[in-house]
Amino acid sequence: MNVGELLERSLAYALGSVAGAESMGLGRATPCAEWDLGELLGHLDDSLDALHEGLTGGRIGLLPQADRGCGFRTRACAVLGAWAAGAEGAVLVGERPLDVRVMGAVGAVEIAVHGWDVAQACGRSRPIPAALAADLLPVARCVVAAEDRGVRFAAPVAVAPCAPPDARLLAFLGRRDVLPG
Repeated sequence: MNVGELLERSLAYALGSVAGAESMGLGRATPCAEWDLGELLGHLDDSLDALHEGLTGGRIGLLPQADRGCGFRTRACAVLGAWAAGAEGAVLVGERPLDVRVMGAVGAVEIAVHGWDVAQACGRSRPIPAALAADLLPVARCVVAAEDRGVRFAAPVAVAPCAPPDARLLAFLGRRDVLPG
């Protein structure tokens, strides 16, 4: 798997979801029960900052410092530029080493799925592209452990084994692939 390409595809998808989201009202509910749209957008900013910090400094602090004046599109471009400049080796997350490719793949899952969350909060049906979801699902299965359930992720949602890849990815991460009624 080409992690740079996976990250680029996730960012492209999320950029489409985030476009115009702030004009929808930041207090809107999201599929992430704990967050409203403003908090979700802040979390996406933090995620991009952490990726950029890891790619450019080789270390991710446990409390990333987001520059709120920098737009999501600018952050996405900075992350892709840092990846293209030569992402290799390990990144320290706190004091724990993590292979930069794993960091990029996990970041791709985070960005794409939260891009979907933003689209849902804005009332837009915007499925994660099937090929992207098919590539992200094995990453999610490798990094989401049972102890993450109820803390960082909801319990998996039942879905037919023949469901499309985006529905299986979302279900694994505790989301339903339909807009709330």
